[in-house]
Amino acid sequence: MKKITVPTISSMKNKEKIVMVTAYDAPTAKIVDESGVDIVLVGDSVGNVIQGAPNTLSVTMDEMIYHTKIVFRGIKNAHLCADMPFMSFQTSKQDAVRNAGRFIKETGAESVKLETTQDYIDTIRAIRKSGIPVMGHIGLRPQSVHDMGGYKVQGTEKGEGAKLISLAKEIENAGAFSLVLESIPHKLAKKITRSINIPTIGIGAGPECDGQVLVIHDLVGLSEEPLPKFVKKYANIREIMTKATKEFVNEVRNGAFPSSEHSYD
Repeated sequence: MKKITVPTISSMKNKEKIVMVTAYDAPTAKIVDESGVDIVLVGDSVGNVIQGAPNTLSVTMDEMIYHTKIVFRGIKNAHLCADMPFMSFQTSKQDAVRNAGRFIKETGAESVKLETTQDYIDTIRAIRKSGIPVMGHIGLRPQSVHDMGGYKVQGTEKGEGAKLISLAKEIENAGAFSLVLESIPHKLAKKITRSINIPTIGIGAGPECDGQVLVIHDLVGLSEEPLPKFVKKYANIREIMTKATKEFVNEVRNGAFPSSEHSYD
């Protein structure tokens, strides 16, 4: 399999569905890479999924650098994209370029993703001017959870759909190579996808996007219930791990483990 690059991803629009999956460590990255995904995203969802935080807001640049660096070690073919965490790009365009540059220089990331409003169109331009590919992100923006009043579907109110379509076009014009659409009605996602020439990657945005992304822990059933409506659980690894650990506990306590088979002479 050939290495997936930004031009590869751009060329997939209207031809082949793009698959993006999150990873936060090298073994998981190796599994998803060998499974044939196109993009591995090191999401700031590490705050929820790995750190046990209630949201993504506490995740730092240094933490994202660490996780992206170790994910890189597990990837051979997929494109590696890193999330710009909260306050890594909001303070100034200079900070945004500096922090995006850290991902490229220190981790092996090949692009960065930032949650985008009208206020950060010029930020995308600045990062792109430095030669770093950018993935946009509109709709539900987890870094704005307090401003949005929770994790709610976006684009349902009168006039919101037109604003999101306009924003998507501005993001494309600013130089982004792709755009995540999160938690928006599927008919609106279809309109956005058809209104721009860069690929859209949906999460809770229906089947008409150019690709789809899921958090790996949700996908394999490691996350606790309840899960968002848009998640399909393809396995129940949490149940398997719980069963295996309980068996280990029981065998240690009753003396069945370790046996001679697992002991040195």
